[in-house]
Amino acid sequence: MSEAAMTARRQADGATVMDVRGSLDVTTVDRLRAALLDALHRDRPRVMIVDLTLVTFMDSTGVGLLAGGHQSARDQGTRLVVRNPSDFVHRQLRITGLAALLGLPPAGVAPGWRMGT
Repeated sequence: MSEAAMTARRQADGATVMDVRGSLDVTTVDRLRAALLDALHRDRPRVMIVDLTLVTFMDSTGVGLLAGGHQSARDQGTRLVVRNPSDFVHRQLRITGLAALLGLPPAGVAPGWRMGT
């Protein structure tokens, strides 16, 4: 069974950061979706940053979670962006056309590129 955790924290600039750890797959996505939606509705941030630094795997349900989270955020006037995906996850998001929508740089951008909020 896969394990995952998602915790929310507020930044000084008012953005909410969701730190995601583990796998985003069919066994974890419902729990993570609930945490994401709860933070969106509770905090109502201007920007929601989903930090994928510690995500070890993501399947199509994880891609769907990010797409649905983007739509839910947009519906309430929040900009949802993704930060620090692995090369594998970044490639999945590029292939599905979600990378630019989620604030990720195009392929081939030099390391050290920083996303602005």
